[in-house]
Amino acid sequence: MRRKLLLLTVISFALSLSGQTQLLTPQREFTRADTLRGSITPERAWWNLLKYELHVTPDYDKQSLSGENAITFQAIADGQTMQIDLQEPMNLLSATWGKKSLSFVREGNVFHVRWPKPLKTGEIETVRLKFEGKPRIAVNPPWDGGWIWTKDKEGRAWMTVADEGLGASAWFPCKDHLYDEPDSGVVLSITVADSLVAIGNGRLRDKKSNGNGTTTWTWAVVNPINSYDIIPYIGKYVNWSEQYKGLKGNLDCNYWVLDYNLEKAKPQFKQVDTMLDAFEYWYGPYPFYEDGYKLVEAPHLGMEHQSNIAYGNRFENGYLGRDLSGTGWGLKWDFIIVHESGHEWFGNSITDKDAADMWIHEGFTNYAETLFTTYMYGEEAGNDYVIGTRKNITNGSTIIGTYDVNKEGSGDMYYKGGNMLHMIRQIIGDSAYRGMLHGLNRTFYHQTVTTQQIESYMSGYAGKDFSKIFDQYLRTTQIPVLTYQTSGEVISYRWTNCVKGFNMPIKVFVGGLPEKWIYPTDYWQTMPAGTDGQVILGSGGQMPPAAPAQQAGHRAPNGPGPRIQTVGATGNGSGGDGNLSVDRNFYIIMRKTG
Repeated sequence: MRRKLLLLTVISFALSLSGQTQLLTPQREFTRADTLRGSITPERAWWNLLKYELHVTPDYDKQSLSGENAITFQAIADGQTMQIDLQEPMNLLSATWGKKSLSFVREGNVFHVRWPKPLKTGEIETVRLKFEGKPRIAVNPPWDGGWIWTKDKEGRAWMTVADEGLGASAWFPCKDHLYDEPDSGVVLSITVADSLVAIGNGRLRDKKSNGNGTTTWTWAVVNPINSYDIIPYIGKYVNWSEQYKGLKGNLDCNYWVLDYNLEKAKPQFKQVDTMLDAFEYWYGPYPFYEDGYKLVEAPHLGMEHQSNIAYGNRFENGYLGRDLSGTGWGLKWDFIIVHESGHEWFGNSITDKDAADMWIHEGFTNYAETLFTTYMYGEEAGNDYVIGTRKNITNGSTIIGTYDVNKEGSGDMYYKGGNMLHMIRQIIGDSAYRGMLHGLNRTFYHQTVTTQQIESYMSGYAGKDFSKIFDQYLRTTQIPVLTYQTSGEVISYRWTNCVKGFNMPIKVFVGGLPEKWIYPTDYWQTMPAGTDGQVILGSGGQMPPAAPAQQAGHRAPNGPGPRIQTVGATGNGSGGDGNLSVDRNFYIIMRKTG
């Protein structure tokens, strides 16, 4: 959600503290290893994941892991050799089927495991994989992922992993591709020292003392889950729980923090209720009632681990105390609680099939921040927030990445993706937009999807062809330009700097008249000039305000009301004139010619 960057996510994060975007995967030439990691190879395609039963024992002093993963699967075609992903320097010790050993050959970060005879379509089998090694250590989690071996402020062991983009195969053997999730979930057992607590996804199934100074904690997820969401947290945790009365009944909410942070965490985590209120309103029911909702303190900023969300935002509002929109609204709520929880709907329940489509995780979840702000503080507050984030858009490369090589697109998938969704919401209206979000979550509940599926659903639901909008904002770096000219009582206008056939409708102000819709295409059209071609100026050379409910503008928290602010060269500056200006909710450029 996973993905994800978090912003940053996320994310899934694509932001650094400087506000610059950061890709989860660096730009480079693609290799066979990228193809093995990122494509549905023949050795992956013939079998479907049903369940993981994963047992891991970390050794803090040696910074190493050992364990076993029992993978239950069903053959959906005849096959004999399966691809198992496990990244160097981790090592596969054995692969067994019942009491029989299976042969395997290593190719970089992949093991080709061969069965003694072809398995037939429909057969269900379990392969047990024993592994050990020193996993990659995270350099700058969650962006540069890996295993995290650290200490809390009292010097006690604190361990977890963040591996979105990098992949769960960095620490355990699995089918490490987004398209296939274990249909029946995961049982995760974690063996640690008796003095520590181990937390996994879903619900605690068992806690067993081993009589040798260690305890095994067993957690179970019954819903499908992508591999990078499967996460243990190990440390001196304490816990409290509450129930949220939601759309599907009582949702169990559990909170785990380091013991000395309990009193800071309790008031901060009360925001979970308002977050759930907002997202169940906009999206529909929380997708994992069976597994519960969990927020766990982590030694990094945060990540959207399914039913097991990582939290490291210092128990304060904003993004480590900053407002990424620059409007003030982002300081009224905890960024990690809102953003990472939004991924439960987009990223964890609805998951992209290929990392190239990561915008499905991050664009929708970035816009969840706006929807939350709107729900809590009103429409203009939400508009302020999303428009304020435009300064973070770079337009350096496209939002959609490269398919079949585990390569997501630009970090613009966050803010540009969110602004694209904001414009679609303007076009169809709040009621239809909310209905569309509910429909997406019903239609693609617990599924992996492609961009094409999401695009088709949104256009079909709205009864409008959004294909050119998606092409423009997802597949190019160009900001469309509304080019116009005035001649007497006529304004001529068209889209330029756009894909062929670009036809996004847009709200405009013509002279001093109320806001109206126009329907530009990439050829010239005309309309009457509301001021007979003359610029109308008020005192101080400013345009007179339109009716408050209709005008574009900006309102700061607890500040003055709206004022005219048209769209300029960055999509968020000054532009237009007294004859034609554009509603601020549209991320475009406006340019007068002639």
